[in-house]
Amino acid sequence: MIRSRSDSEISTFTPDLTPLLDIIFIVMVFLLLTANVEFKSMEIAIPQTQDSGVLASPEQQMIAINILADSPAWAIQGQPIDNWPSFTQTLLETIEANPNKTVVIAADKSAAVEDMLKVLAFMQQNQITATNIVMEEE
Repeated sequence: MIRSRSDSEISTFTPDLTPLLDIIFIVMVFLLLTANVEFKSMEIAIPQTQDSGVLASPEQQMIAINILADSPAWAIQGQPIDNWPSFTQTLLETIEANPNKTVVIAADKSAAVEDMLKVLAFMQQNQITATNIVMEEE
């Protein structure tokens, strides 16, 4: 007598692809980790100008922000400020007290770029737009 196979017996004859997929992923990870990756970098030249009009001192009053190389990292009007919350509060108070003054940022050559970016991000977040950055003449 001929018997037909049940569904459970048919499913046992299909190949299990899980081990194959595991091996493929292991090989992919191995190849990714052992591949030689060339790190590319770009040389950045700090902008300089010969136009003395651009570098001229402003005629009006200004609020000077200094970014220092050593601790404390920030100063406003030449007064060093120890920590970031005090600096931001003092900066906002100074700008609020002197709304017509422009803000000038002067960073030490050896100061951390992170400190300057932090100041610029804070100024953008608080919509302080009247800003100049001190540059050096060639």
